[in-house]
Amino acid sequence: MDELRVLPGPGAPRGLVVPAAELLEQFSRSSGPGGQGVNTTDSRVQLRIDLATTTALTDAQRARVLARLAPRLAGTVLTISASEHRSQRDNRIAARERLAALLREAVMPEVARRATRPTRGSQRRRLEAKGRRSETKRGRQRPSTD
Repeated sequence: MDELRVLPGPGAPRGLVVPAAELLEQFSRSSGPGGQGVNTTDSRVQLRIDLATTTALTDAQRARVLARLAPRLAGTVLTISASEHRSQRDNRIAARERLAALLREAVMPEVARRATRPTRGSQRRRLEAKGRRSETKRGRQRPSTD
């Protein structure tokens, strides 16, 4: 198995390189239809990486990744599963691509939203829509006895 390369982006201008020794792959039988081969082929792939000990991340990146991916982690270990393909090779590629995309996204710094005011036109359209909705609901009321 080769090292995992993550493309450059915000938060990782030179990209990331995860050494092959830090990735753990496990194979098991995939669920679902597949004919005779489904019970004999270990095509499902689980790819694991311990984010706390990996040398691919700086301390700042590690803190950001651990905070962002906290709901997906078991301790500090991130697990990616792939079983959508019938071949183990294709599932290995899919799991590695998914891990690279997840790491690239998690390393990005958060961009704070700049507060803006609604435009005069958007305020006018909102109030007109509220008026139309009000008229629709008023038309559903019981007629008065007058």
